[in-house]
Amino acid sequence: MKILAHRGCWGKEVSCNSPEAIRAAIEQGYGFESDVRDYMEKMVISHNIADASCQDAEEVFRWLHEFGDKCCFAINIKADGLKDILKEYIGKYKISNYFLFDMSVPQMVEFRDAGLRFYTRQSEVEPFPNMYDYAAGIWIDGFWSMQWITEGLLGQHIANGKEVCLVSPELHGNPYEAFWKDIKKWSLDTSKMSLCTDYPDKAKEYFYGE
Repeated sequence: MKILAHRGCWGKEVSCNSPEAIRAAIEQGYGFESDVRDYMEKMVISHNIADASCQDAEEVFRWLHEFGDKCCFAINIKADGLKDILKEYIGKYKISNYFLFDMSVPQMVEFRDAGLRFYTRQSEVEPFPNMYDYAAGIWIDGFWSMQWITEGLLGQHIANGKEVCLVSPELHGNPYEAFWKDIKKWSLDTSKMSLCTDYPDKAKEYFYGE
């Protein structure tokens, strides 16, 4: 199972989605999730409305190339109209270890037509994922509860040829321990799975004993 550092490896001294947080995740061998949007005719890393302080997203693609495309980049799409620049950077830096998610449905159609890898979403409020047959994977997100996320549900997605990314409960301010325990005991093909977490080091130790 891949471990994705949510908005990079951050803490008291390093802010999330910062160049330092993202670079640290890559250097430590983690995949990572970060948000992209447009600003002044560029694509930048930013969860909120972008400003001049935001990191140019192209630098992140350079780093991924520098490290041999070993780290998965979960690209959270925060704005429409990024298809062409995404396709340019993915091609220019020879990146294949990535997926796009959280885009609008019209953008999902454009990404599919452009041959870009995207995940659809399933949650309590989205029980029927959009464009499931075309998605490379599925982003599983429990906003209020994880009870509906079962071994059978995930196993069916994997049997359908989908990759699965699980959103760890702490991303929504909820306890994560019980859910991690469930994941560890389930008999699933973890090569098709990833976990997006604020605690990548804890997850690495818990699931791999490192």
